[in-house]
Parts: sequence; C-alpha cells; structure tokens
Amino acid sequence: MNEKIDWKRKLTSRKMWAAICALAVNLIIAFGGTEQVATQVTAIIMGTATVIAYIIGEGLVDAAGAKDNYTVTSGYVQYEPPEEEPEEPEGN
Repeated sequence: MNEKIDWKRKLTSRKMWAAICALAVNLIIAFGGTEQVATQVTAIIMGTATVIAYIIGEGLVDAAGAKDNYTVTSGYVQYEPPEEEPEEPEGN
C-alpha cells in the first residue's frame, strides 16, 4: 500500500472541504462555540477552498497550454506558436 496521495485532486475536492467544514462545526459546537462562530468558520474554510481550487485549476490549464507549444529535442527547448485559424469571410 505505497500509493502516492494525489494532492491536486484532494485539494480541489468539494467532498473533502465539506468534510473539513463538518468537522470544524462539530468541534466548535462541542467546545461551546456559538452557531454564529461555526458559520463564520465554515465561510472562511469554504472561501479558502475556493481560492485553492481556482489556483490549482488555473495552474493545470496553463501547464497544459504551455506544454502544447513547446518541444524538447536533443536537450533544447523550442517554442512553437499556436497556428492561427483562418478568418471566415463575413456575410455568410
């Protein structure tokens, strides 16, 4: 059981963040916190999760786009600009 943890997938998982929120709310209530405090903590956790998921998602998209435009041959990296699509004439 030497499986690597896929942190990108875990950090972008809504189920994981919902579980973290549920745990935080239960701990707050168990230790005498108010519903208002639990709501604020949940909002902070979900806001943070949204930012993390966005950053990871954009990074993956950027990496995939950059990978398509570069080739490596004999140790040299060469940039190949994407091909431009011909414009269609107007009025069709």
